[in-house]
Amino acid sequence: MSLLYIDGTWRAPASGRTGMVREKATGAPLGRYAMGDAGDVDAAVHAARAAQPGWAALAAPERAAYLRRMADHLQGRFEELVTLSMRETGGVRAKGEDEVGTGIRQLHISAVQATENAGDILPPYKAGKLSLSRAVPLGVLGVITPWNYPLNLAMRVVAPGLAFGNTIVLKPAELTPVIGGQVLAEAAEHVGLPPGVLNVVTGEGVDAGRPLAAHPGVDLVDFTGSRQVGLEIAAAAAAGLRPVRLELGGDNAFLVLDDADVELAASCAMIASLEFQGQTCISSSRHIVTRAVARPYIAAITRRAEALRVGDPLSGEADLGPLISEAQRDRVHRTIVEPSVAMGARIATGGTFDGLFYRPTVLTEVTPDMPAFTEEIFGPVLPVTVVESEEEAIALTNGYPMLMNSVFTQDLMRGMRVAERLQAGEVHVNDAHARHGAEDQMAGFTKRQWIGLQRTPLTLPAWAAAPSDAR
Repeated sequence: MSLLYIDGTWRAPASGRTGMVREKATGAPLGRYAMGDAGDVDAAVHAARAAQPGWAALAAPERAAYLRRMADHLQGRFEELVTLSMRETGGVRAKGEDEVGTGIRQLHISAVQATENAGDILPPYKAGKLSLSRAVPLGVLGVITPWNYPLNLAMRVVAPGLAFGNTIVLKPAELTPVIGGQVLAEAAEHVGLPPGVLNVVTGEGVDAGRPLAAHPGVDLVDFTGSRQVGLEIAAAAAAGLRPVRLELGGDNAFLVLDDADVELAASCAMIASLEFQGQTCISSSRHIVTRAVARPYIAAITRRAEALRVGDPLSGEADLGPLISEAQRDRVHRTIVEPSVAMGARIATGGTFDGLFYRPTVLTEVTPDMPAFTEEIFGPVLPVTVVESEEEAIALTNGYPMLMNSVFTQDLMRGMRVAERLQAGEVHVNDAHARHGAEDQMAGFTKRQWIGLQRTPLTLPAWAAAPSDAR
């Protein structure tokens, strides 16, 4: 449907332009999407501003009821949406199920949160006084989401934002405007969400995303995406003293210490670097391995990478699907893999592609001056850098921005000590990409660090834990 959803109605974009949505594995058309611009964004923000007082005035159980009905609607379309996610993002079925399921779960969690607590009773500053704090909505939220987990990452803001009385203007990524935007608009329409409470403006980042981030009628901008764009949004918001919530990329590290269980680390490495073809902000871009275990570790990850099947996710016979676009493929290959090889890195396996299908790639002899070490890869590449000691591993890890790290050692107390020294938001010991209730976290003003301790990986698909004789 090549229309925008503004103020409870579907309307054509002011520009009259539309773009094509394609299936990533085959290039087949999925449909068209509206190319919104600054005028459409302005109309959406004004609709959200007008609707916000009435929406906030509803009792919390009433707002929660809308969220539950939206969850039921999406649950009824579960299989359809999983297939849509696979086609539009290029992810395998497990990724689609996780994305849609997590989005539905977020609605249920936020519905509960809305009715749990409206504020606090504070210690009085003086005898005979009563001090109360009350949770009030911010107002209008401008939400700009990425293409890798479009439904999940949109719902992470939309659900709690609506639950607490805010109204929303959502600008999904232009590569995934259907699962990341249109589907949410359809759910809002289906449950009768009041006009203006949720607005969806699809379009290019320059035409629609930038005007939304800079709009003076937006009370908070929430952006998930690249560090460069996040810095631009933060700078624009600072001029108006408007708050922002940013989740940006990071050059995440995967530390394998000299006493690690190499086979366990290699299995987890498949998830850490190759889940959704490595196109997540929590993917491991740097494998920092102590020399004592480097040879067996490289052999173990190379063996597993060579066993993986790359192909159309809908075939049911693929472990990895296509990259999201030609631009992303060229970035991985032309600006990271090839220059690193030219600087002395060696390809142990992979380094080739067919269209958007990029073979999982193991790079060895990677040094800290190479793009494979310094850049967030966002592709199916495992660069291995060998170090001499734990101290060197920690120092190299902490030299770059990062979101999620992993540490592997058979000494769990040692793992905890190393984890506490790593400057990341989340660190896992003997595990990777574990979920620690991320849907239930609310924005705060502290640097919260999750440290997960696990003797064995929580869950691994068969392809990640493949033994030496697999396939």
